[in-house]
Amino acid sequence: MSSTELPGSSLAAATAVPRVSAVRVAEGEKLRTVTLPGLTLHVRARPAARAGLPPALYVHGLGGSSQNWSALMPLLADEVDGEAVDLPGFGDSPPPDDGNYSVSGQARACIRLLDASGRGPVHLFGNSLGGAVATRVAAVRPDLVRTLTLVSPALPEIRVQRTAVPTGLLALPGVASLFARLSKDWTAEQRTRGVMALCYGDPEAVTPEAFQNAVQEMERRLELPYFWDAMTRSARGIVDAYTLGGQHGLWRQAERVLAPTLLVYGGRDQLVSYRMARRAAAAFRDSRLLTMPDAGHVAMMEYPEAVASAVRELINDSGRS
Repeated sequence: MSSTELPGSSLAAATAVPRVSAVRVAEGEKLRTVTLPGLTLHVRARPAARAGLPPALYVHGLGGSSQNWSALMPLLADEVDGEAVDLPGFGDSPPPDDGNYSVSGQARACIRLLDASGRGPVHLFGNSLGGAVATRVAAVRPDLVRTLTLVSPALPEIRVQRTAVPTGLLALPGVASLFARLSKDWTAEQRTRGVMALCYGDPEAVTPEAFQNAVQEMERRLELPYFWDAMTRSARGIVDAYTLGGQHGLWRQAERVLAPTLLVYGGRDQLVSYRMARRAAAAFRDSRLLTMPDAGHVAMMEYPEAVASAVRELINDSGRS
């Protein structure tokens, strides 16, 4: 049993009660709240097109939420019974009682969710921070993972891109509070445009409706009293994970992953370097690589059809092996 696994957790489902503004629900999605000892998780479900399809779990990145997967999930509803989790402190999930925002802590939350619900093994998806979390889950609990899809996973880089440095600086004491003070007069629209400029290969391609939805979500997040604390501690968790060596290092754990793995990298990614694609493809023993020259950090939001097509091939090929 790995140190990331916490056995004996019980599951209790309840109606999600928004604490600030209402969380957006796309057509066909359902929301539920899973309560575990010391942990409450908000889960967004996309019911499968038919009964008997294998389960999937989608894990978002730093500052994101389960909504980041709303474009991809319906495209795979005929392949998987999908659920997307709001990691502790993000989306509509409150902070964990122990305040642990490390990659291991977030991986433990996903493992507890899967163990308690009995949905494993799943087709596991992760983007950015969620990619690091999913890598750790797949390494320490291979029994829970059928296939692994990683979109711009936050795996350690020796030479971090300059555009990614500000995100890393959030980990430093006082930086988040300083930025919060300096940006206190920024509108939600300004903040959203900044995030999209950083995360999208072509921010101008975002539809007006999608932009407005993102603005509303930004407004909701800024109302949360723990928003900056969750961002700071999670950024620190990524930095700490980058410095871990030995068997707990993320690259070492990538080598331990047994599940067939799809790696998706964007050529315009300003947060995870495109040049890391080859290293990742070599580290994961049973991997395939999808490179998207025009995509940024969130290919599953920019080019959901292309990502869905590659995932479909991964699932079908793994089923035949």
